[in-house]
Amino acid sequence: MFLTYFIIISLVFTHLFIYSCTHFFMKLTYYIIPILLLFSCTNQETELVLDASQLREIPVPCTHAGEPNVFVSETGTTYLSWIEHLNDSIVALQFSTLKNKKWTAPKKIASGTNWFVNWADFPSLAAYEDDEKSLAAHWLQKSAKGTYDYDVRIAQSQDGGATWQPSFIPHRDGIAAEHGFVTMLPLSSDRMFATWLDGRHTKGDDHDAHGHGHGGDMTLRAATFDPQGNLYDETELDHRVCDCCQTDATLTDDGVVVVYRDRSPDEVRDISIVRKTAEGWLQAQTVHADNWEIAGCPVNGPAVDALDNHVAVAWFTMANDEARVFVIFSENGGRTFGEAVHVDEGSPLGRVDVLWLNSQEILVTWIEETPDQTTIKARQITAKGEAKPSFTITQTDAARKSGFPIIKKNEEQIIFAWTHVDSLTSVRTVVTDL
Repeated sequence: MFLTYFIIISLVFTHLFIYSCTHFFMKLTYYIIPILLLFSCTNQETELVLDASQLREIPVPCTHAGEPNVFVSETGTTYLSWIEHLNDSIVALQFSTLKNKKWTAPKKIASGTNWFVNWADFPSLAAYEDDEKSLAAHWLQKSAKGTYDYDVRIAQSQDGGATWQPSFIPHRDGIAAEHGFVTMLPLSSDRMFATWLDGRHTKGDDHDAHGHGHGGDMTLRAATFDPQGNLYDETELDHRVCDCCQTDATLTDDGVVVVYRDRSPDEVRDISIVRKTAEGWLQAQTVHADNWEIAGCPVNGPAVDALDNHVAVAWFTMANDEARVFVIFSENGGRTFGEAVHVDEGSPLGRVDVLWLNSQEILVTWIEETPDQTTIKARQITAKGEAKPSFTITQTDAARKSGFPIIKKNEEQIIFAWTHVDSLTSVRTVVTDL
């Protein structure tokens, strides 16, 4: 009898235990699953939506300055460089780094009384890969009495910019002519790429409205150099290009690409790209056939950025007497491009820059002029050509001295830099967090 009661009681308790456990885990599931789903959703990549309310200014330690440029090293250091007017005759190339959400006290790279200082042809600074102590900086320095007789000068530092080696000239033609619109791009810890417009063939008695000689054509040239200033791979990339539009370059999985404004025998000045692969430099190709025929340089070059083999090129055109800013995408390192995407709001001055935000989206900046105001605009555009609403970074001036706005990105922020026009020009920067 006792055994019977024991078996019955055991079965009851077993049933209650199973019921309790089942009920407990059902309750647990009821609460846990939504939590897990919420956790999963919050860890997905959120859509990046930028607007003017997110911008905050970081003051630049300068007084009378302009022509800013920004470079972000592979190790994440953000550099800002600019031209500082020390007095009526001396200018200096200065730089600062972004630390603790502030620009550090400026350091001088070089200075002189015989520099060629120009709103569109501005200096730059770059760091070698994997070595933020190894820096290279360029500026333009007069070589003769002619207005456009100047050389590219490059100085290098091995101690993070505390001291700088004597400068060298990356072009060895020795001709007093225009050399400028430089883009530098680090390739490794001991090689830096540079491309520039080279006027060694342009000297002649006949000059155009800009003062450029008609002895021959402006060319696009390139070379690489090491931290000791030794030159390698000197080459001509294009034998006839627009005389004074900026170059730009970036690195894809396939190699270096350079974009620039080309110049056909019929004075069509559309944007071209030239690529370097394992086989060497390839023949230049047109990015997009705007067919802008113009008998002078518009001083309005293209911009390019790459992420892996995703390439984006932005540019200004006035084909058919209609001012437009476009961007175009390539998914194969610049071998082919899709359809051009219209960016501006109807009255652009150009002066573009472009930046990949992630593998699906870019940011484009340009200057837009209306009867009421001139502004620096920005717009996000997906790789599928879908454009988000534009936003205003700042008001600016339509005059040339307002220069070319720059955008760059580090791991935490997007940095916008430009020349602010007042009684004295100065450099301004704002950032937005990623």
